[in-house]
Formats: sequence, C-alpha cells, structure tokens
Amino acid sequence: MATTKTKPPVIYGDDLPITTYQINTINRNCQWNVEIKEEWVQWVTGDSSRTSLKSITQGEAVRIIKQQTGAADIPKTESDNWGYFDNNNPQHKRIQADLRTANIVVKNEKWGEVGDMLGWFNRFLKSKYSPVKKPLKQMTPQEVSKIIVALDGVALWKNSI
Repeated sequence: MATTKTKPPVIYGDDLPITTYQINTINRNCQWNVEIKEEWVQWVTGDSSRTSLKSITQGEAVRIIKQQTGAADIPKTESDNWGYFDNNNPQHKRIQADLRTANIVVKNEKWGEVGDMLGWFNRFLKSKYSPVKKPLKQMTPQEVSKIIVALDGVALWKNSI
C-alpha cells in the first residue's frame, strides 16, 4: 500500500522567507513581467543589486502586495474612511451591489468577494467625480441616491468595455 506525503504547513512571520503563494501573487500582479518584479524587489529592499523574490522576507512581500493592490492606502478609522457603510441600510446595500456589478471588489474571508467600500469607493467619494463629497454615513437618503445613480453609470461603463 502506497503512503502519501503531505507538505508541512507554512510558517508565517514577517522576518521569515517569502512563501510560494506570495511569490505567485507578486508575479501575477506584475503580469509575469520580470523587469517589473525586479523593480518591486529593489523598491522594498532599497538595494538596487537585489532582484530575486526569494531574497525578501514575508513582511517585505506583504508591503509589495499591499502597494500593488492599493491596500496600503486604506484608512484605518471610520472618520478617515468615507466608505464605511451600514449593512442594514438598503441604499448602502445597493451601493455594494453596484460595486460588485462593476467588478470593483476585494476579497473578504467571511463574505467572499465584496464591493471595495474602503478602498476604491472611499477614494471615489473624495474625488472630483463624486456628486456628493462627504462620508457615506453622513449623507441624506437623497444624497445617497445621487451616489447610486453615479455608480450605476460606472457599472454600465465598466461592463461595456
């Protein structure tokens, strides 16, 4: 009878060597372009002679991935983030649905893919393209309706290209 071998579990720590998953994620975010990958390694290490992902730590890999995906600029507090929402408000749920329709999503461990309220939507509300420039939770129902109309247009445009 043949025995099967299982891989040992990956041990995580900022000072430990990069994981295979992180290597693949960084390469995928670089669209497998070696020169871009090498620039990221040089950026995170501050060493222009280093170009290999295997030469960086897990913590450095996390910095690269956050920078590549825009997660590095997600505000940490509700007052800094205009995208915080009330899951019991049907208008806020509609905004989530519009973001998913437009494929403006992030991964969530509990809910799977959800609309990117804390990244893209937060930046949208603060941009010149937003019809109402204030935090979502401070908007009146009429103001939220204006945001929904704008997001309907974004979803329509994103699905037409």
